[in-house]
Amino acid sequence: MTYQLGPSGHEDTFARDNLPPPDQQPEFLLDGFTYPEWLNAGVELTDRMVEKGFGDHIALIGNGRVRTYKELADWTNRIAHALVEDYGIKPGNRVMIRSANNPAMVACWLAATKAGAVVVNTMPMLRAAELAKIVDKARIEFALCDTRLLEELESCAGESQYLNTVVGFDGTANHEAELDRAALNKPVRFEAVRTGRDDVALLGFTSGTTGMPKATMHFHRDLLIIADGYAQEVLQVKPSDVFAGSPPLAFTFGLGGLAVFPLRFGAAAALLENASPPNLIEIIQKYRVTICFTAPTAYKVMLEAMEEGVDLSTLRCAVSAGETLPAPVFNAWKEKTGKPLLDGIGATEMLHIFLTNRFEDARPGCTGKPVSGYEVRVVDDGMNDVPDGEAGRLAVRGPTGCRYLADERQKDYVQDGWNLTGDSFIRDAEGYFHFAARSDDMIISAGYNIAGPEVEAALLGHAAVAECAVIGVADEDRGQLVKAFVVLAPGQTASADLAKTLQDHVKATIAPYKYPRAVEFIEALPKTPSGKIQRFALRR
Repeated sequence: MTYQLGPSGHEDTFARDNLPPPDQQPEFLLDGFTYPEWLNAGVELTDRMVEKGFGDHIALIGNGRVRTYKELADWTNRIAHALVEDYGIKPGNRVMIRSANNPAMVACWLAATKAGAVVVNTMPMLRAAELAKIVDKARIEFALCDTRLLEELESCAGESQYLNTVVGFDGTANHEAELDRAALNKPVRFEAVRTGRDDVALLGFTSGTTGMPKATMHFHRDLLIIADGYAQEVLQVKPSDVFAGSPPLAFTFGLGGLAVFPLRFGAAAALLENASPPNLIEIIQKYRVTICFTAPTAYKVMLEAMEEGVDLSTLRCAVSAGETLPAPVFNAWKEKTGKPLLDGIGATEMLHIFLTNRFEDARPGCTGKPVSGYEVRVVDDGMNDVPDGEAGRLAVRGPTGCRYLADERQKDYVQDGWNLTGDSFIRDAEGYFHFAARSDDMIISAGYNIAGPEVEAALLGHAAVAECAVIGVADEDRGQLVKAFVVLAPGQTASADLAKTLQDHVKATIAPYKYPRAVEFIEALPKTPSGKIQRFALRR
């Protein structure tokens, strides 16, 4: 059944104009998720919380400061005034935000949302060329950037046909940058743009296996659905909760877990710019964190870093996603901390977790059962259910779903109204789901999705490389490692120094976390008669 879109408050109709055709969209199951026709998620997470009596509650902790809900509402309203009055942001304009995890980034995201913009949050590690792909795809003309990270974005803007304005904000809480000065004397009340519940509020970018970014389009209602569904049902969030974790706010996993979920329920978020596992241990103890979000790799390192005297007694829940949670990590965490570790799976296309363990029903090596409102199947290539105990493609539908911005890959992700996540799963006889493998060539390393072809392109940019192929290889600590097989150009000699040079070249070309941690020099790549690289042969 095709969902009929409600009214729109956007003057710039680019986002709605580029939604997938109705027949290519998934079926949305919205029973139990009823919102008014006109809805602004930025207002719901700030001003509405003040109206509900949470004004004096702590909302955000970070960079040496604590902000209450009233302070956050005032701050975001001032910025929204500046965006509209000083920079001319119109409802529906795309606004890019570039920052590490800090309160200022959350404030900019909320302010732009209040102004009716379609926000594109990006990671600080992205280089100019990667940012350019996002800018071109979403036709972004305006960006907000932590002043410490301006160089790559300004480089991108200098070459871009679209991006013409980059405004700096102070991520350190000193409020000394251009945006902070523009917002300083603005009123603390702002009449937020009257956006529709079905207006696009967020573009979440995911690279896909080709390295060409896909923009996933999420509505104002979607941002509330993930809180009113997963966070309320599974995490049972209370105003007394304090959230912390490592996922970047630029990932929908991080935006949900470290911003939407706490703010929806009057809880607090402690935001770390450098969320290494030892730092997470420290912040959990310092701020008495109750809910932690990170990847299995980080939980493993945290376990190894725990010394005598470490007190995680305030932690009532640890959430693991981004890659499958190995049973040994699940068991070791429970044994050492006495706390549940909830494995879950989500997707940028689905916005957040849709399949998860529960407090009272968490099993090692198991991803649990669907979040209420979602239906999950394991199917073959013909969309037929496979028998329990056999691996097949994971298919899901529910109140959120995939809407790519103007992308031919929509018809691959959505079939017969179901979202196909690219994961292979097994359902057991009791209805529990177990991860089997990735269905595509995406490399998932330490919770990051890395497209092999993108790494290959970076390597091929070095004069020493004639040909290369990149695959993921199993690794106990990171889930998978990025491994490059390199055929050298004539006159080049394989060596450890050259491998290091190539790794550094990749780090300087694309986001550093994508670099190949293993480099193997070979005489020739295995290929088909038509010249295609046989990556399956390299995996063997």
